[in-house]
Amino acid sequence: MKINRVIAIAAILLYAHTTEGQPLVVKADKPTAAIQPTMWGIFFEDINFAADGGLYAELVKNRSFEFFTPLTGWSIRQASPTTGSVLVTNRLETDSANQRYIRVTRNTATGEFGLTNEGFRGMGIKQNEQYIFTVSARSEAGNLALHVQLVDSTGKNLGESQTINISGNNWQQYKTSLTANATELKARLNVWFEGEGVADFDMLSLFPQHTWKERPNGLRADLVQLLADMKPGFLRFPGGCIVEGRELATRYQWKKTVGPVEERQVIVNRWNTEFAHRPTPDYFQSFGLGFFEYFQLAEDIGATPLPILNCGMACQFNSAEVVDTTQLDPYIQDALDLIEFANGDVSTKWGRLREVMGHAAPFNLKLLGIGNEQWGPQYVERYKIFTKAIKSKYPEIQLVNSVGPSPDDERFHFLNDTLRKLNADILDEHYYSSPSWFQNNASRYDDYDRNGPKIFAGEYAAQSVATVSPLNKNNWLCALSEAAFMTGLERNADIVQMASYAPLFAHVEGWQWTPDLIWFDNLKSFGTTNYYVQKLFANNKGDNIVAITSANEALKGKDSLYASAVTSAANEVILKIVNTSSRSISKQINIDTKKKLASKATVTMLQSNDLTMVNSIESPKNISPQVSEAEVTGRQLNLALRPYSFTVIHIKMQ
Repeated sequence: MKINRVIAIAAILLYAHTTEGQPLVVKADKPTAAIQPTMWGIFFEDINFAADGGLYAELVKNRSFEFFTPLTGWSIRQASPTTGSVLVTNRLETDSANQRYIRVTRNTATGEFGLTNEGFRGMGIKQNEQYIFTVSARSEAGNLALHVQLVDSTGKNLGESQTINISGNNWQQYKTSLTANATELKARLNVWFEGEGVADFDMLSLFPQHTWKERPNGLRADLVQLLADMKPGFLRFPGGCIVEGRELATRYQWKKTVGPVEERQVIVNRWNTEFAHRPTPDYFQSFGLGFFEYFQLAEDIGATPLPILNCGMACQFNSAEVVDTTQLDPYIQDALDLIEFANGDVSTKWGRLREVMGHAAPFNLKLLGIGNEQWGPQYVERYKIFTKAIKSKYPEIQLVNSVGPSPDDERFHFLNDTLRKLNADILDEHYYSSPSWFQNNASRYDDYDRNGPKIFAGEYAAQSVATVSPLNKNNWLCALSEAAFMTGLERNADIVQMASYAPLFAHVEGWQWTPDLIWFDNLKSFGTTNYYVQKLFANNKGDNIVAITSANEALKGKDSLYASAVTSAANEVILKIVNTSSRSISKQINIDTKKKLASKATVTMLQSNDLTMVNSIESPKNISPQVSEAEVTGRQLNLALRPYSFTVIHIKMQ
């Protein structure tokens, strides 16, 4: 009996020493800082077929024959070798942006002759959807015509267009359409040539009629909708490492991504051969999704645009090539011209181009990133030159600056210390690490200098196995750990003013990197467990931080609980609470306010007892938000925080 009594007393003392038996107190009338509209955003990079084959709705791969192997994605179909020929021609002397086209010769009016395009791991075709085919062509001799056809893997006809007759020896665009009679995940496009003659062809393109906002040659609607549903505060583009390039010759150059699509120079994507475990030799960038489209997308989804530009440094993990600081002028001019393109009057050169492309009003650019994930003294040299040039002409532009690829190594500490002394605007921190790192670092920003640069948590994702491992999964443990970490970002929103998960998109058959926020195939898409965490934070951002404590301590991991609290202009108090333990924890929550509270609280929860659980194409909502209500008595409610759960609580104040 004595032993049992001692154990019982010890348990009581241990329980009293923890905060588990203490209520949670929310100081709803005492905001400590404002939350920026940019707090939760999205980071886009053309990795994992995120642009061509993904967000950009073009269905034809290598439409202008500019890949290293000009007929990549294409195969010739003919009844016999004498039926006709396809000759790839290079016009480098007259058109450096779009060098190649094909010359098609058909020798006889009988017999099958044409080209088949395989698409991006096939073409996703939907029944009753109309598809628009366009081609640039000119006639050289005879009377050549064509029609197009969609087929499934067995060759079954899924839809066919009317015939297009090619006439005249000047380049012109021809257009036709067809309607699919069935849904097919991996369709192919046949281009059949008819008659006899010789003609040249370029820019063979196929788009669904229904794109985001019904824009011709636009974006894939379901993928944009997933982004819009997040209500992001910003859109960072065009990515990370592709900005740098493996070497400077393949860096991202924004000026080559605007204007007519046929004048945008195709280049290899740096993720083409980056990883031996996922070689993707057919991965190029057509730039049909270019800087104008990125700005337009940001505007569509209500996000502040955040473009990132090369600072004269290639990827330091690859070539580490740099431009001498005496030769930085073209790079700096690109930055100045980009601001003019985004914000300039239509009487200016680049503002005029924006108007010609269909957007006379400015895009209201406020943020600009200089370099992606650079480090070392050579980056500081270039940072100083860029900052002086940009601030002297556009002092209102806030610059985002790299502190390297890791959150706590020598590269980070050198840049963090140096850029703070130089009064940098915003420091871009990246963290790809284990779930335990994210849980253990929820207090990372508690002691940061409140008078120093603001923080952009620019790239982060918990890695279930290890960084760069192809075995990483978007499982619930990773998402739950990110939620715990994000409560720390929100608690410190006075200095952490932007945050984004990375990477954003991945094709289920075309990926190079895992984990990723949104996965898709040629027809369907789904948000991962991590996506729903991001969405709940962004959809419940609030306007001001308020304290939520237990025994006068912030909840940042003690007793497996993490929490943040905000109030909104709509007179709501919004709580975010993460329970990383395997047990349910009952909590009394006291709202310290002079206002009257509604009698019901809305409770939205993500939860699974299985930390390995993932969402998938087949089961897209294994873990997704579940909404219920809780009773509010006076200024108090009682809640059971379920094991391994992330809970968002809305309480209306009257």
